[in-house]
Amino acid sequence: MGARVVAVRSNQPDGPSRQEAPVHAVLRQLTRPVWRLASSFRAIGLVGALCFLCLTFLPALIPRPLVHQAVFSGLTAALGYGFGLLLAWFGRRAGIHPDWADRTRRMGWFILAGAAALAITGFMFWSFSWQAEARRLLGMAEIGPSFIAALPLALVTALILVLLARAVRVFAQRCLTVLKRWVPLTVFRLVTWVGVAAVAVLVLNGTAMSWLITGMEKIAIAADRRGDPDLVQPVLAERSGSPESLVSWDSLGRFGRQFVSGGPSTAQLADFASRRATPPEADVEVPIRVYAPLGAADSPTVGAELAVAELDRTGAWDRAVLVVAAPASSGLVDPAAVETIELMHGGNTAVAALQYSELPSWIAFLADRHGAPEAGQALFEAVYAAWSERPEAERPLLLMYGESLGSFSGHGAFSGLQDMVVRTDGALWVATPWGTEILRDLTENRDAGSYERHPVYEDGRQVRWASGTGAADLWELGPRWEFPRVAYIQHASDAVVWWSSDLLLHEPDWMREPAGVDVLPGLQWLPVVTFWHVTMDLFLAGDVPAGYGHNYLLEYVDGWSAVAPPDDWSDHDAGMLREVIDERFADMY
Repeated sequence: MGARVVAVRSNQPDGPSRQEAPVHAVLRQLTRPVWRLASSFRAIGLVGALCFLCLTFLPALIPRPLVHQAVFSGLTAALGYGFGLLLAWFGRRAGIHPDWADRTRRMGWFILAGAAALAITGFMFWSFSWQAEARRLLGMAEIGPSFIAALPLALVTALILVLLARAVRVFAQRCLTVLKRWVPLTVFRLVTWVGVAAVAVLVLNGTAMSWLITGMEKIAIAADRRGDPDLVQPVLAERSGSPESLVSWDSLGRFGRQFVSGGPSTAQLADFASRRATPPEADVEVPIRVYAPLGAADSPTVGAELAVAELDRTGAWDRAVLVVAAPASSGLVDPAAVETIELMHGGNTAVAALQYSELPSWIAFLADRHGAPEAGQALFEAVYAAWSERPEAERPLLLMYGESLGSFSGHGAFSGLQDMVVRTDGALWVATPWGTEILRDLTENRDAGSYERHPVYEDGRQVRWASGTGAADLWELGPRWEFPRVAYIQHASDAVVWWSSDLLLHEPDWMREPAGVDVLPGLQWLPVVTFWHVTMDLFLAGDVPAGYGHNYLLEYVDGWSAVAPPDDWSDHDAGMLREVIDERFADMY
């Protein structure tokens, strides 16, 4: 009798249940695009991205905030990915077509992943270490563990940039595909070559850059004209933009209005004068501030004539000190620099400025190397001509001042140091860009044994440099400093001073020399890499405490004290003025 086989249905199935199957299907559908995206990246491109990313964590002139580091690293990694693809393209054009076995490919990906983990961890730790030390050196807030978030933010930034580049490429390819359907191949190729040639001509002859700059200027003008509602039109006749002025308040941009409406009151001037070691006998006066805006003149020459007319109207020629101030391209004249000399001389001063652009300085410097020097020359020549007409005994001290691109602009008025000391009574140049020809000539011909970051020229007989956190080192060479005096103030940590295209392929002397007091020792020059780091530092140079980077404040006291000290000026007076300036501007710098 045969045995009966009874099939019993179990409640615990061996495979996935019907309810679980849809979940796995959904997960597969969700992860498929991710895997598809991941598999679309080329290994050679990822190697380039990894190398470029790690290089962004090398030490720099100043520490970087988390967001800036993330954007910088992400942008650089995206460029590295593109560079890797470019190398692969050249390899294919050269006939290199490696045929890797599947096992070798898998091993290569494992090696790349391991190398990436080790390299990124090591460079992130290095970055955290040097940034913490740099922050302590500059008196900044300590870096926190949150800095590690710079890595994922950088990777997201790089991914977005790569995807945008792909989208542009796909769009261009589809446009070309559509055109090929409707245009004969011969005509298509002809039009393509003509288009490429036209674009090349527009780029090479500067037309494309001119269009770009024109567009940016229109945007900047619109923003500048909105002004600041908190600024009030001056009523003092000594100011441009007042009811008596030849310059209308409406024609002044944001920085022009800031310049003419600011400054110490007569009560503040009198209070400071009374506290000096030897109070001056003369009463304080309302400082004269003259400003010729870009919108009120068709050319720098016309603007300079308007500024001179304003000097005539305000009686500036009867003041003790007349400063020709070359503003930054946006029209900014540093208020601390102007107030410092006004307080020193009890308001017996006149300051004249001519705006020549409304673009940010770094854009103006890259786009137009001639506009700024031409404006500086036009203003000084016009003022110098009117000043020379007065009897020598009745002339005010004629001083030059400029900071950053303003210094680059002001140097345009002179052929060299000798011309500067012959036609002025002194000059104060702050954060002068390396592209300034006179500065570069003086530095390259400095006395043997002196540093590029702190040159000595002809034993400091008429020109001296301050490069520390302050300007006290102007007197390192002793008191024998002939008038007229020229003073350069620059921080070793200021990327605006050191940025130059020469950094691409040539190591500068300042990187071979001992580091300045505000820079960590051990910075190393690498071709292209150092140029890229210093370029990125340009955008952060002012985001550090006063006395470092591109942030100058108390240095004005020492600078003006050296170049144009009033009678009976003492170290006590200079120390007291530092306290006043620090109190007035500490929140702004």
